Amino acid sequence: MNIGIIGAGNIGATLTRRLSALGHTVFIANSRGPASLGDLAAETGATAVTVREAARRGDVVIVTIPESKIPGLPKELFDGVGADAVVVDTGNYYPRQRDGKIAAIENGLPESRWVETQLGRPVLKAFNTINWRNLLSDGKPAGTPGRIALPVAGDDAAAKAKLIQLIDELGFDGVDAGGLDESWRQQPATPVYGANLDADGARRALAAASPLRRPEWFATPDGPATTNRPA
Repeated sequence: MNIGIIGAGNIGATLTRRLSALGHTVFIANSRGPASLGDLAAETGATAVTVREAARRGDVVIVTIPESKIPGLPKELFDGVGADAVVVDTGNYYPRQRDGKIAAIENGLPESRWVETQLGRPVLKAFNTINWRNLLSDGKPAGTPGRIALPVAGDDAAAKAKLIQLIDELGFDGVDAGGLDESWRQQPATPVYGANLDADGARRALAAASPLRRPEWFATPDGPATTNRPA
């Protein structure tokens, strides 16, 4: 499978390593350009490309950059990309730690629904509940007791099935977490976030989540950035 990855931070670099090792053809991009990705490309066999190329070369395109950087992506990023390409958002909104205030999310729009409005393209939410170290090292064969489950939220059943298959290859159980409007169930501070639960545990945690965002997950006036004033 051809996989485009936009963002080469901890999650993006980890997915580049894991997916390349599984035999997928990976195209990796970041905001600094292909030349900055030479070491990662040499290590993994992935191809370093521009952001636009990554969006156009993947059967699956994984967007894994800070939420505050999403509006800076090219507005036409997915113009001309086939409707069957699966777009995945791995992001989390960290208003006090990193992203500053994003008003639509503060007002209750699920994080990945907001990303979808920015990209102009349907997305799935996945890979946001697991630490990159666990993603790198803790994959297990299917059927292994305690195998970590990763929630996948989105509105397209076929796209979710394709991503869940990929997650299984990585050594994790993909759990259907409902439509994208339900993706708040896997946002930071919910029971499934960072918990490394098995499939049954993840389903219970998703069901137990509250739609009310905790006060500490709202922005403050002296937060680190805003979408209009990057940190």
